[in-house]
Amino acid sequence: MDLRYPIGEYEPAPFSEALKEEWLADIKFLPGLLERAIENLDEAQLNTPYRDGGWTVRQVVHHVSDSHLNALSRLKFTLTEDNPTVMGYDEVKWAETAEYTLLPVNVSLTMLHTIHAKLYALFSTLKDEQWKRTYIHSESKKQFDLWYLLGNYAWHGKHHAAHITSLRERKGW
Repeated sequence: MDLRYPIGEYEPAPFSEALKEEWLADIKFLPGLLERAIENLDEAQLNTPYRDGGWTVRQVVHHVSDSHLNALSRLKFTLTEDNPTVMGYDEVKWAETAEYTLLPVNVSLTMLHTIHAKLYALFSTLKDEQWKRTYIHSESKKQFDLWYLLGNYAWHGKHHAAHITSLRERKGW
């Protein structure tokens, strides 16, 4: 298994009602999934990288909340502007900022509950034509639609939760 991608890489899929419901559930339930993934971990375990050269469990949790905050911003810009350019960010440098080591993971988990309540409310009320609304990513210069955004972040949360759960399995935690 490739420890970088324990559930595989994100693969975009064509729109379907069944997949939309699955991805919406992923968005709705991610905060609980991540909470269960880190349940009862001590400080040493939270400071353990999920793989050699990878982030610590603590950094993964903080990263997910930061990343999904960016997803919420991208969603709102795309709903309120015509084909906006949304900013990318250097996630490696973000993971090196002070709060990633200073703050307990429950700060980011609390933030994640709020972000996901908003993501779910917005995504679950989109009209059919709104799924085709697009944005341009500032770094790749590629255009994406809201269907891609939903799928990518449904995958992203499970991807990082699996980093933690696969580490726990390997370590016998």
